[in-house]
Amino acid sequence: MNEFFKIFIIPGGLLLIFMFIALIRLILGPTTPDRVVALDTINTLVVAGMVLVGAAYEEVIYIDVAIVYALLSYIGTLYVAKYLEGGPKE
Repeated sequence: MNEFFKIFIIPGGLLLIFMFIALIRLILGPTTPDRVVALDTINTLVVAGMVLVGAAYEEVIYIDVAIVYALLSYIGTLYVAKYLEGGPKE
């Protein structure tokens, strides 16, 4: 294995461990807001993983995809929060 890629194994492994912990929170709950926060945490860790892969392979496209994914994740979280709040109030 290339010496350059060995640097990215520890952060990548930590990201996977943190995603697994958030997945446990997503499954166990106990409330819906807890699950939404866990899902948002997983989305944030996925974005961090994409940036890590982009840095490892020295490809900018991964970072561009990570930015778009982060924006879509943020908008999705806003919609879910609005739904949990009770929908639009007129």
